Order: sequence, then structure tokens, then C-alpha cells
Amino acid sequence: MTDVHALAGAYALHALTDIERAAFARHLAECESCAQEVAELQETAARLADGTWSVPPPRLRENVLAEIRRTRQVGPGRPDRDAAPTQRIWRRRTALAVAAGIVAAAAGSASFVVQEQRVRDERAVADAARAEQAQVEAVLGASDARLRSVPVTGGGQVTLVLSESRDEGVVLLSGAPSPGSDKLYQLWGITGTTPTPKGVLAAGATGGTKLIDGVRGMQTLGVTVEPSPAGSDLPTTDMVAAVTVT
Repeated sequence: MTDVHALAGAYALHALTDIERAAFARHLAECESCAQEVAELQETAARLADGTWSVPPPRLRENVLAEIRRTRQVGPGRPDRDAAPTQRIWRRRTALAVAAGIVAAAAGSASFVVQEQRVRDERAVADAARAEQAQVEAVLGASDARLRSVPVTGGGQVTLVLSESRDEGVVLLSGAPSPGSDKLYQLWGITGTTPTPKGVLAAGATGGTKLIDGVRGMQTLGVTVEPSPAGSDLPTTDMVAAVTVT
């Protein structure tokens, strides 16, 4: 199951389905942090649509250099102490103002770059989610799709829909016991006695959907509890579920 807070970027980019969007809109009315995040992402996305934000003004460099040429500089051998007190004060204030302007401009540019990258990352996540959803639907609708379902030790069940023509499968785990906040459920494709990692669910999650590939010739789909965040190369615990494929 997807953490509802993680949908803020996809919501801001209109990348959710109608059902997901309606559900998140209800959550948004009660979650101040998500509301603020969505507002920031929408503002940044609007700026990205404006070409004038993509690059600095074309004559910015020339204008700055021209302003420097017009500003009297203290030459070599003419330390600031030679100037009258009012001149020294004016020069110091001018220097501070210029420095403050440079710092503010740099901070603004850095903030925009961070926000721009954030929107791009959120867009990439939304695109990847849509692509995976399309693959899941293709497996479920395949003419040779086969469905197997078995209980999970301690409660819940795991369901596998497999399409050999696509060499892909969809695994749905639901209602399973909590693996613990520092552990996760890991999937294994087993042929003979050799287990091959087929992906992991989110740490602490008691259910979820996972698209897997390389299912041709797979005899069993196994599920174990492994350490988060990446799981294990080989099972370290007994199988809590095993779906016989062949």
C-alpha cells in the first residue's frame, strides 16, 4: 500500500487516477504539511512553465559589468582611511548593499534550482508509477494469466497472477502480520532449490502489490521476512508463504 503522504507530488502534477485524487483531496483537507507541500510544488511547476525562469535575463552579465565600470573604485595605494568619514560610510554601505544583493540573488537561484529538481523528481516518480500500473494491468488482462492464492503464516494471504507469455507476474500481499519496523517482506522465485530475489515490499508494510519479471520456468513463489531496507541475497528466515506455480 502506498503511503498517502507520498502522493503529494503526483497530486500536484495531476498524475493520479480520479479515485486516488479524490482520496488524497480528502486527506489534504486534514494534513497541513501535505497542503503546504502541494502548494509549493504547484507554484514551482507554474514557474517551470514560464520560459523566463529557465535562464537568467540575457543581458544580466553585461548590465552588471557596466554598473561596475560606472562605480568608482578605490585604487591601489588609496586605502579607505584616506577618504572623508562620510565617504567611508557611504562606501561601506554601498559594499554591504551589493553583497546583500548578491547573496539574496544566489539564495533565490539556489532555492529555485532545488525546487525545480524536486518537481522533476516527483514527475519521474509519477511517470514510473503510471508505467508500472500499465504493466500490472497488462499482466492481469493477459490471455494466459493464471491465478494462485495461499495463506500467509500468522494471517493474511498472498496472491500471484502470472503470465508466461509476458514473462511477468503480479504479487498481492494482504492482511499479513507486521514484519516489524526494521524488517520487510521479500519475494523469491524458486526453481528447484535455488531462490532468486524478486523484490521487496516497503519496510514494516503488511501488504502491497509488486510487479515481478523472469517468471518463466519458476516453480514456486516464496515469501520471507528479511532486514530492511534492501532485503537479503538469500533467504535468512523460513518461508511464511509459498505459492506453487507448476
